[in-house]
Amino acid sequence: MIVIKIILLLILGAIFYQDYKERLVYWFLFPLLGLCAGFLFYNSTLPELFIASVALNLMFVSCLLLIVFIYSRILLKARLKDVFGLGDILLFLSIIFTFSTVSFLVILVFALFFSLVIHLLLKKRSKLKTVPLAGYLSLFFGLSYLTFWMGITESLYML
Repeated sequence: MIVIKIILLLILGAIFYQDYKERLVYWFLFPLLGLCAGFLFYNSTLPELFIASVALNLMFVSCLLLIVFIYSRILLKARLKDVFGLGDILLFLSIIFTFSTVSFLVILVFALFFSLVIHLLLKKRSKLKTVPLAGYLSLFFGLSYLTFWMGITESLYML
């Protein structure tokens, strides 16, 4: 189990580093992230709860992506790929396997807020105008896992 946790942290770290530095992330990291996170979640809960949580998380992420698509088309008059990167979409699809639905929603909202704050603080240093959302979200999810494994957070899976 410790090996999976280390691999998960390395994957999240690699996504953060690649997205922050280059705005490009190796695609195979996202399925690996989903597999590692899903394995940890599956082992900590009932199989029925795992399936229900993943289904609900997928529905929420699908709605979120649909809203971003509609917003980009109607208000911004831009294509989705100009507003939201493929790595961001792949990250959203891979993190549906991470937590139960309530925990997922709480952590995702805080992760998005964290991403906004970090980007506003660091945008003066960056030469690129795009937001490394997948990287910032990976950093937050990695920190969330670390706080749970260190005993700072009581539970990530049962909220």
